[in-house]
Amino acid sequence: MTVQSILLIIFPLLMAFAACSDLLTMRISNGLVVLVIASFLLLAFVAGLPFPTIGIHFAAGALVLAVTFGMFAMGWIGGGDAKLVAAIAIWMGFELLLPYLLYAAVFGGVLTLLLLVGRRYALPGPLLKASWLVRLHHPKTGVPYGIALALAAMLVYPQTFAYERLVTNPTVQQTLLDGLRDF
Repeated sequence: MTVQSILLIIFPLLMAFAACSDLLTMRISNGLVVLVIASFLLLAFVAGLPFPTIGIHFAAGALVLAVTFGMFAMGWIGGGDAKLVAAIAIWMGFELLLPYLLYAAVFGGVLTLLLLVGRRYALPGPLLKASWLVRLHHPKTGVPYGIALALAAMLVYPQTFAYERLVTNPTVQQTLLDGLRDF
């Protein structure tokens, strides 16, 4: 597997980890956020993204962080969510920021409604053994919004410069085809 192939799947893997982590622990670690940002930088350099464009992507992340920090300060979202959405915004840049945020809002709204409805009913006995599920079911527990953020990111990811640059690379295409044949 080439470096480009690894870079192609790193973002989806990090998003899957973020969603699972938030679901199971109601926490998104700073280390994960750093990996999302570092993998963007690595990919930007490998893909040959110009420095001004990298700066614009970081400006998108900084803007989102400023807004989400205010939302965190008001108690509307968790700190991990605020940092994760800003790190994802770096990947999206200003070009894809609005579609990403709209999808995240819709997925977050659906997730919240599902949790509110689900919390009205008692958990079946066998599910009471799963501590993460009991915690998620509790009415005072927040919403693992990282799930919505990650799903939205995965929906928009194929439109990013990173995906386009890597998928249009013939070496990456051949490596992916070889990997599918071996699967």
